[in-house]
This record gives sequence, structure tokens and C-alpha cells, in this order.
Amino acid sequence: MGQRQLTMPVPQAVPVRRSRFRNEDTPTSAWAKARERLAWMLVAPAVIVVCGIALYPLLQTIHLSFTNANLNTSKADWVGLRNYQRMWNQQIFRDAVKHTIQFTVVTVFFETVLGMIIALTINSNFKGRGLVRTSMLVPWAIPTIVSAQMWAWMYNDIFGVVNDLLVKRLHILDHSIAWTTGSTALWAIIAVDIWKTTPFMTLLLLAGLQIIPGDIYEAATVDGASKWKQFWQMTLPMVRPALVVALIFRSLDAFRVFDVVQVMTEYSPRTMTIAVYAQQNFAKRASGFGMTAASSVFILVFMMCLVFLYTRLVKIEER
Repeated sequence: MGQRQLTMPVPQAVPVRRSRFRNEDTPTSAWAKARERLAWMLVAPAVIVVCGIALYPLLQTIHLSFTNANLNTSKADWVGLRNYQRMWNQQIFRDAVKHTIQFTVVTVFFETVLGMIIALTINSNFKGRGLVRTSMLVPWAIPTIVSAQMWAWMYNDIFGVVNDLLVKRLHILDHSIAWTTGSTALWAIIAVDIWKTTPFMTLLLLAGLQIIPGDIYEAATVDGASKWKQFWQMTLPMVRPALVVALIFRSLDAFRVFDVVQVMTEYSPRTMTIAVYAQQNFAKRASGFGMTAASSVFILVFMMCLVFLYTRLVKIEER
């Protein structure tokens, strides 16, 4: 009679359920938790200072936008959304919103395209690349007030070099144009901003290009991929994180533009932006604290919407 072979049941491993709210990087050991506490203790003073310098004025500005605060009285009464309603009912404010959006869209588009072209050019190996990189930074290194005043003189319809070049030397125009006083004023300011800020976009995009390994381009060339195909299928996806950062930084800076507009055209209705409108309420109207705060809050909300759109429309893969 054969022997019966006894088989023992093999215990199955019970899967451990992980909370979907638990971060994988959360420290578990006592030593790791102690280091985390130490890190928070070291960072806490800086966080407190930043909150005191940035957070309190921000909350105070939001509060003032719902009051009738002014220099004539020390007491501010709550008025709700009245400042926002008054602000939106003014045609000059609606024009300022239109000018600001137009300025932001046009400058960011051209600065991104030109910045990408220049970044791709100076990222390649050629003789004199260091000199080109240095000279590229000159417009960005000049203070905005200086460059704006310089271009205001160049745009002058009597002694400006722009009219001298287009009228007397190249004969493109038959008469001089007052570039900063007519319908061309906003476009003249846009051109100045593109000239000055394109190097900033170039630097950010160049930083993204330099972390891409060159081996993949050599492999793609061997496989027969054209330069255009390499750009769209390899370079652009890999430089996307740097591109998003550049777009966010530049869009936020462009939407709150003030200095170049103020220097070149002051309070001209043809070029007034939201920041110039806010400064005008603060400087020329003693009772304009509430309106000034309301326009500043409008800038803040719009910039938050821009950041949200960028992070949602331009997808970045998590690694």
C-alpha cells in the first residue's frame, strides 16, 4: 500500500494596504523624524519672517479693498464690493485691463519664441559662443528705468534715431512718427520689453537645454531623424519643465508691468496698465486707498489664474 503524501498548505502573503494619503517619503524611523523636526526648527525663523513681511501686507491689502480707507480720515468703514464695482464701471480701468492682457500675451509669445531660438543657437558648439552669451545679457543687465528712458529718446519724433533711420537713411517712411504718443505707443513699449526681456527667457530655456544628454541626439541622427523632428519629439518634451517655469515667471512679471510704461508714456490712456492705474489712484487721489487695494487684488487674482492655467494646460510628467 502506497504511502500518502501529506501536503501542507502554503500561507498566502496578506497584502499590506497603504493609505493613499501617506507620502512615500514620510520618515518612519525615530532618527529620520528627529531630523525632520530639526529641519522645521531651522526653517521656522525664516518662515516667520517671510510671513511677517509678505503675508501680513497681502492680507492687509485684501482687507483695505473692501473699505473706504483714505488719508482724510483715520477710520475705514466696510463697503463690501463697492470699490470693485466702481473700478469696473470706469472705462479707463477696462482699457487698462485690455492693454495689460495685450501686453502680456504679445510680449510673452515673442519672448518665448525668440528665447527658444537664441537658446538653441548658443547651446550648440561654435566659435565665439562665450562672447555671444555675454553680449546677449547686455539688454537684460541694463536697469529698466535706464533702458526705457533711452528708448523714449530714440523714439522721439524730432531727434530720435529711429525716425532718422527710417526716414532719412532707409527711406521707409516719408515723415517722422511720434511713436510714444499716438496709436503706436503700446506697440512701441511692447517692442522695448521684448528687446530687454528676451535674454531672461533665453537663460531659463538654456538651463533646460543643457541638462539634456547629447547622446540621444546622436542616436536620433543615426536613425535618420531630421533636426525638426528631433526638436518636436525630443527637445520640446524634455525642456517642458523649464519652459513652464519661464512662462510663469515672465507672464507674472508682464502682467504687473509698471516701470517701462510709466517712464515712456506716464499716465497716457493709450498705454495705461492695471499697475499704472493703481499707482495713479494712490498718488493723485487722497481717497483712493480702497480703489488702489482693489486693483492690486485684481492683479493678484489674475496672476493666480495664469499660474493655474499654465500648470494645467502644460502637463509635466512626475518622475
